[in-house]
Amino acid sequence: MQVRPLNTVDRLLAGLGNALRTIAAPAGKGHRANPADAIEATELDAADTRHAAGLMRVNHAGEVAAQALYLGHSVLARDRGIEAQLQQAASEEFDHLAWCEQRLAELDAAPSRLSPLWYGGAFTIGAASSLLGDKWGLGFIAETEQQVCAHLDRHLGQLPKDDLKSRAIVAQMRDEEASHGANAINAGAAELPGAVKRVMQLAARIMTTTAYRL
Repeated sequence: MQVRPLNTVDRLLAGLGNALRTIAAPAGKGHRANPADAIEATELDAADTRHAAGLMRVNHAGEVAAQALYLGHSVLARDRGIEAQLQQAASEEFDHLAWCEQRLAELDAAPSRLSPLWYGGAFTIGAASSLLGDKWGLGFIAETEQQVCAHLDRHLGQLPKDDLKSRAIVAQMRDEEASHGANAINAGAAELPGAVKRVMQLAARIMTTTAYRL
């Protein structure tokens, strides 16, 4: 039987399903093993636990936004090869989401209460940039991943030294985010104007500052 190609409405419905799975349901264990599973937990004092939880809440919020950014672009992507590439990246990003959620539970903390806002804003950016053409949508993804890598590098310097489980998760996330950014560039991402990059940095700063507490 011939499989019918997905149209824009099909992709929008799939995006809605992804949104509900991302912000309204537990992420579960993800498709791949958590890199922290083989690491023995170490006891952290109250201050380090709160700080680690805040950082991992920020990382979880970033993965919520990543799901939305990739899905927003793939819904309107013109090139089906690029669409498949974005969906593969989104699958790996969902693993990151699950790993962060598991670590938050271990730290007796919850994800950001503003997850619907992070998802909605990022989906809008992804879809809007895709309307300009695949190269610009990919440009937003490449720049986002570059900024995310810098942010994760900072977190590796800020996490408590004894929090080896969080460190293992963040380190693998950092490597895979770099790969996603490189893939977007190789697929033809356009270089964004400097002013757009600065606006993105400001928006990211607002999100990370807010998600650390909420």
